[in-house]
Amino acid sequence: MKKLGLGVLGLGEGRSIISAGVHSPLWEVVSLCDLSEELRKARCIEFGLNCQSTDSYDALLANPAVDVVGIYTPDQLHAEHVIRALRAGKHVICTKPFLDQLAPAAELLKLQQQSGRQVMVGQSSRFFAPLARQREHFLSGALGKLSTVEAYYHADHRWFMKKGWAKLGSFKWLYGCISHPGDLVRWYMPDVEEVFGYASLSENGAGLGLAHPDTFHFVLKSSRGMTARVSGSYSTPVVPIQRDSNMSCILRCTEGASQADYYDLRYAWKAGGKSCVETFEDQDEHYFRFGGHSHHAGEYQNYIEHFARCIQKGETPLPDAAEGVVTVAMMQAMEESCQSGLPVRPRTLLERHGLGHLLV
Repeated sequence: MKKLGLGVLGLGEGRSIISAGVHSPLWEVVSLCDLSEELRKARCIEFGLNCQSTDSYDALLANPAVDVVGIYTPDQLHAEHVIRALRAGKHVICTKPFLDQLAPAAELLKLQQQSGRQVMVGQSSRFFAPLARQREHFLSGALGKLSTVEAYYHADHRWFMKKGWAKLGSFKWLYGCISHPGDLVRWYMPDVEEVFGYASLSENGAGLGLAHPDTFHFVLKSSRGMTARVSGSYSTPVVPIQRDSNMSCILRCTEGASQADYYDLRYAWKAGGKSCVETFEDQDEHYFRFGGHSHHAGEYQNYIEHFARCIQKGETPLPDAAEGVVTVAMMQAMEESCQSGLPVRPRTLLERHGLGHLLV
């Protein structure tokens, strides 16, 4: 299989996909783009790259060696950057959240279909060993039919406020972080019909200059009557990892239950009179290569290799653009529910933007 040429836009958050591309036999990193010359030089040195390094997105898009653009820019820029890549005839991998609002979704989806190019949302948690194992176990039928899902992501992200754009009104933790547990719930309960929740701005977040809430609790209902919970907090300390994982997904089913823990590299389940805790500690070096556990590059390698195999087979890599838009609708419904104090239906928002056909 011919290696795919990867161009990376945004070298702060894009550090992990650079590592993924460098270590994957299916990819070649051929272009780096960032406004910071210092960061461009640092990434070239860090990964031993001798490739195009530019502050011009147009130059990256004009490079014929770039087959796929990896977009790791601030959330509010994703729509523009995805659209420009598609117009240039490039495939796209875009980090989550795919979009920070539904307004540009119809144009983007139409352009993606016309271009014939693939767009995948980098929902990295799906490609992390414990969560991938949980998915495999559930699909095997060993746990029975799904009854309810609980997913959460709590992290002390006060360090993130060093990024100037994190204090802008355009930056929202709801889209940047709830997109992790929210996506996990939609993975198992794709027919989310209604959401209701509360959000608040913590004292720490307010002191750091955040413009929007950093603490969230939601209840979700599916069209089949199942319910789920999603929660997250991002400007306060977390409990010791020995007591609780920062990110987790819990499935409660008719014949068993399971819990996949993120940083712990652990999967626990109980079914058929048996209980088991599976660990993936031997894969720690694959997933967490630098910066402690702050950069989970192994997941990125897993998902770009999934993308490459799909391109080779002529298949659609998931989650694709359409699925990503529906997840954005769910998060926008969450936001509107917090503002109104009332339940909100994602379908209503999709129909408002001419996208009701995305729901079955």
